[in-house]
Amino acid sequence: MSITEVYNRVVGWLTDNDVWESFGRSALRVIIFLVVGRLVVWVIHKTIDRVVLEREAKRMPSHARRMTTVGKLMKNVTSYVVYFITIMLVLSEFGINLGPLLAGAGVLGLAIGFGAQSLVKDIITGFFIVLEDQFAVGDVIQTGQFKGTVEVIGLRTTRVQSWTGEVHIIPNGMINEVTNFSVNNTVAVVDISIAHEEEVDRALEVIRYTMIMMKDDNLINAPEVLGIQAIAATGVTIRVIAECKPNTHPVVARKVNMEIKKALDASGIEIPYPRMVTYQRNEKGGVKDGA
Repeated sequence: MSITEVYNRVVGWLTDNDVWESFGRSALRVIIFLVVGRLVVWVIHKTIDRVVLEREAKRMPSHARRMTTVGKLMKNVTSYVVYFITIMLVLSEFGINLGPLLAGAGVLGLAIGFGAQSLVKDIITGFFIVLEDQFAVGDVIQTGQFKGTVEVIGLRTTRVQSWTGEVHIIPNGMINEVTNFSVNNTVAVVDISIAHEEEVDRALEVIRYTMIMMKDDNLINAPEVLGIQAIAATGVTIRVIAECKPNTHPVVARKVNMEIKKALDASGIEIPYPRMVTYQRNEKGGVKDGA
């Protein structure tokens, strides 16, 4: 084919009205796809922002920061999905066969899924942990044999620090059951034993007055004296309960024990303790006991 023939064909193609009409329709559809895709992304982002703002207003600051993270994650995911669909539609306008392309992407995704099942499981579980608001940074949780304060929540792992200082890094896929100790108020339960020789009514009055006068920032209500919990050979057990802020019951229980011990000592009420009784024979053969 000579240069003249090539030139004539190019000129004929450029001056063909049908070619330009087809190109114009394709270009118009491409522009529409891009505009509609951008509009869909904008609408979805605005909807996510509105939902996140409404939920942030009902949560603590730490939870609000997590909701912001979830909102950003959801916006990124939706943007990728919409842009991917838009690119596929644009490529189809240029006559590119999408069948082999989609099939190749499917095979590649299947291979990655089989090769990284645990990683995919960790990421999906981490996403739902954040989305469902199961626990937050700063919460005290227990999962399996690990218990401690949550330091970091990631899409793949969660970092928990125990009260003795150890840091446990747990893959999210292993978190099957979680106990959160920082959601609701807790109850401190304290059992106080007094000697059988003491007056129970007097001891109850002393403890009740002490609990009414007790002040602590972690207390929700004044501790309540339930009464006699058990009667044993060593003494009488009185139970006291106190509603307190989440995960503060050990601190409150220690303070309740201290205040009650001081009050009992000041009132002369003894707690049970081991006693030894001795018997002595007098000169007449009688028996005299002593402690």
